[in-house]
Amino acid sequence: MKTAENRIPGDLDHSALIDRFLRVNQAGELGAVRIYEGQRAVLGRKGAKAAPLLKHMAEQEQEHLDAFNRLIAERRTRPTLLSPLWHLAGFALGAGTALLGEKAAMACTVAVEETIDEHYARQAEQLGEDEAELKDTILKFRADEMEHRDIGLEHGAEQAPAYPVLSAAIKGGCRLAIWLSERI
Repeated sequence: MKTAENRIPGDLDHSALIDRFLRVNQAGELGAVRIYEGQRAVLGRKGAKAAPLLKHMAEQEQEHLDAFNRLIAERRTRPTLLSPLWHLAGFALGAGTALLGEKAAMACTVAVEETIDEHYARQAEQLGEDEAELKDTILKFRADEMEHRDIGLEHGAEQAPAYPVLSAAIKGGCRLAIWLSERI
């Protein structure tokens, strides 16, 4: 099956669907890079327990952002107009949760990555064999995001203060950011 082959009236055509995927994924990876920059600004000092974990995850997120920046340019897709907002909001979310402590920073990671897992899974389901390379990229990045989620869980995310509330708020914000970035 090809991408957007079975679309119905009102569904995006192939080109519009791919543009939407690239736009939102670039925005999301920008936000992720900035979240880790904010967390590292607070928790990244030498000798801090979280520093090497945050560095590892930040490096993978930068790899993801670089890939989507390249794809945006190659496919001549317009980035979201909200990038300046995600630049600031990502850093604020990362620094803010890190100020609450390492476990809250890990709770942020878990909430974000669980939301992105669902997001990337939906995208992969919509891509046909004509977009095999993009699908492979998304699935590889999805696996990285699940690794980050697992790191967060292994390092006390669920013991963060008010974890259910914090997690729900971050997931809701991520879902809103996804919806907006797909469209604006």
